[in-house]
Formats: sequence, C-alpha cells, structure tokens
Amino acid sequence: MDSWGVLVRLRDIIKNVEIRSTSGNCDDDILGIAYDSRKVKPGYMFVCLEGSGKDGHDYIEEAIKRGAHTIVVQKEMTLSGVNVIVSDCTRKTLAFMSANFFRHPASELLAVGITGTKGKTTTSCMIRSILEESGIKTGLIGTLGIIAGDETIESNNTTPESYEIQKNLRYMVDKGCKGVVIEASSIGLREHRLDGFKFDYGVFTNFSEDHIGGNEHKDMDEYLECKSMLFRKSRVGFVNIDDKNAGKILKNNTCDAVRTFGFSDKAQIRGENAELVSGGGHLGCKFKVSGKVNFEAYIPIPGKFNVYNALAAIALCNYMGIDKQDIKLGLENTVVKGRVESVNVSQDYALIIDYAHNAASMESLLTTLKKYKHNRIVTLFGAGGNRPKIRRYEMGEICGKFADLSVVTEDNSRDEDVMDIISDIKVGLDKTKGKYIVIPDRKQAIRYCIENAQKGDIIVLAGKGHETYQETKGIKYPFDEREIISEIMR
Repeated sequence: MDSWGVLVRLRDIIKNVEIRSTSGNCDDDILGIAYDSRKVKPGYMFVCLEGSGKDGHDYIEEAIKRGAHTIVVQKEMTLSGVNVIVSDCTRKTLAFMSANFFRHPASELLAVGITGTKGKTTTSCMIRSILEESGIKTGLIGTLGIIAGDETIESNNTTPESYEIQKNLRYMVDKGCKGVVIEASSIGLREHRLDGFKFDYGVFTNFSEDHIGGNEHKDMDEYLECKSMLFRKSRVGFVNIDDKNAGKILKNNTCDAVRTFGFSDKAQIRGENAELVSGGGHLGCKFKVSGKVNFEAYIPIPGKFNVYNALAAIALCNYMGIDKQDIKLGLENTVVKGRVESVNVSQDYALIIDYAHNAASMESLLTTLKKYKHNRIVTLFGAGGNRPKIRRYEMGEICGKFADLSVVTEDNSRDEDVMDIISDIKVGLDKTKGKYIVIPDRKQAIRYCIENAQKGDIIVLAGKGHETYQETKGIKYPFDEREIISEIMR
C-alpha cells in the first residue's frame, strides 16, 4: 500500500504546513509521497530527508526520472519542470503533509503513545488487550511491527517514519479499528515522526541510560528531553511517579490533565503486595490495585517490574472509564510476542520465548527467572553473525554464570560460519563453571530441550523473540519458534 489510491491536490497537501516557499502548479494532483527515491512512481511527490548516512537531496535526479513532479527540499535550489517546495525541516514537513494526504486518520482513532526506556512493548500490548476486551478494536505500532486485526506487517523501526505511520493509521481505520497504541521512541519523537497529530493519551514508563552516542543521543539530557516531547503532544498524560525523572518528563508539558501510577503513596493508581506466581507451566505476578480503583490483578508475564507496566495500563484504561472486569481480563489475556512469552506445552515445566540477544538483556532475563521456584534454568541461545565478537564472549559468560544448562545453537549467523560463532560463545562459557552442550541446528536444539525437560524446569529459548526467520548467507528462511514447538509436540 504505497498510497491509498486517492489523488490529492498539492495545495491540499501543503495546507497549514510550515513551508518557506513554493514554485510550480499547486493544482497538480499527487498520487503518493516517497522519501526513498527507489519508491517513486509517476505522479509522486519526493521528500528529501537528511540522514546520518545519506542525503535525499543527492537523489533528486533519480526521483524525477522515476516520475516525481513535486520535490520537497530544505536547501535552496533551482529545478526545472517540477514543483519545488522549500522547507526549514523536511522531516517535520513530511509528517504534516502525510497527515493531510491520508486525511488525518488519527482524528478517527483513540490514539495512545507510550515512551520510556523499558516496558514500551509490554505496556502497549497490555493496553491493546484491555481495549480489545472492552470492545474497542485496536491497532498497534511498535517493536512487534504494525498490527491491525489479525495482520502483522514488519517494521524496521520501533517508531516508523511519519509517512508510514499515517499510511498505517489510515489502513487501521479502513480495517475497522477504533483505537491505536504507538510506541513513541526518543528517536521517533526527535525526528518528527509523530508530528502532524495529537495523542489522546501519553504514557511514561521509566527512564535509564540507553541510546547514548553514535547516531542516537549526545547525552542523557537530550535523551530525556526527547522523551518529554510526548507530553507536549498528548491531551492527558500518565506518568510513573516512582521514577526519579518523572518531574523532568512533565516539565513544560501541555497536557489538559496528568495522572500518576506506581507503588508509592503519591500514586493515584497504586500497586501493592506484588508477588511471583508459578505453576502449571506458567510464570506470572499477582498484585493488589488501590487508589482510584481497587481490585486484585494477575499478569501472565514474569517479573515484578512488569507490574509497573500493568499499572500504567490500568491507570489509562480506568481514566477512560473501562469496566474493572474488562481491565482484569485484558491483563490476564495479554500476550507479548517474544518478550518472556510463555508457550503452554506442559504442566510440569515452563517454556519461554524471549528476544534477549545481548549480555545485559540476558542477565536481566535470567536473574528475573531465578527468583521463581525452579529445578533448572535451561537456556538455549546463539549469537548473530557480522556483529562484534565481544557480544558473544559476554553472552557466553552470562549464561554460564546464571543458567544451570546452556544449549548453544545458531541465531542469524548471516555471512559467518555458525561453528565460528559458537567457538566465540564457548570462550565466554569456559570462563565459568556452567554446564553446556552444543547443538548447531536450532530446531534440533529446541527438540533436545523439550525431550529432556525435567519437572520444575524453566526452559528459555533466547534470541529470536518475535522474529519469524533465520538469516543465513543473505537469505531469510522461515523460522517461527512457536511453529517449531508445535511440530515437535505433535
């Protein structure tokens, strides 16, 4: 769906958009908008974006050859035979023009934005689950892709480019969605991907060091400032009041109202008595909710830190007036694909799929699981090819330290030999006293874990998470661990 089959007049696309100058015929019809010259078709507008590696202005000639009759630039230049729009910031201009082009789909949806260092994906899935339980068909845009109904479209970024967001919001409306939950990354906010519309609700989960250096943020202050932008784009804000940066996040906010959640007495929605629950092959948490609403809640997701994500969802949905029973059921039915995702295969042991693919995420995962009653923690993992070797050493060392048994296998070996990658992982494992075995074929490694499971085990399939492919020698082969598990169980 490059466009939506509707011709929109150029003057309507640039209406109420901040631009420096225009030249050409504003009555021309636009069939679609592209910011990648390879996607230009006859009748398209081409928007030149400046990135860290490439500058769209260098591809104007190619875009015109492909049929673009309108070019949007932020450098003064003379181009003959095409309409030229000059903007101070083409990224911002793209966002507002895309909203005009798709006729402002966000105005037809209940829009929720979620920002924070951790918990965006889990919180978005919880909110979506509750909204759907209450009868509000809800789309999702984030790490798991773009979800509308039963369809999932892959996305390269947590927060896609503004044109993709507007295009998919329109698609969701056409599919009958009444709501959408969007993960608002700091980069997405900084680069104007979420401009052009206002969120009904904005949520802040937490803040810690991440995304500093390189093409991301120059320091923690900029990182925090970018996250705070969501609360200048939201009508109502929901904030984790226990986070020491909550005040800074709300600085200069323009919300009509702010609601708080957390475990402290300051929170309007409070969590109490959180405890880990295991049994019947499942791991989760139960806790009491008090304050603006009171009930006992359960989430089928391990780790007490996930109670904060649940409190965020409860605070928002309670404010919306959603029935307490729908909130409870929505939480209980939440599935976060590839994030400590339980797969129900046995009453005797727990089987979990998780995206952990570096030392930090692996340590966080395994230390969380070790808090549950267990016999052994068996961790199946590999490491990606064409990536720094130090990651492999570190992952091997962490798994050797925290897992009772490591099953070392393949995981997107890309252009490298899987045995070379495994040799690097073993360097880290051999620094510890941890037991491990090597089974290079991932499907056979999963089979081994299931066939050799013991009562009370927690088996973790780490690294793939929500991915549904295995990448080898430049080819992505279908590989969904849920399907592999079903096949093995049959």
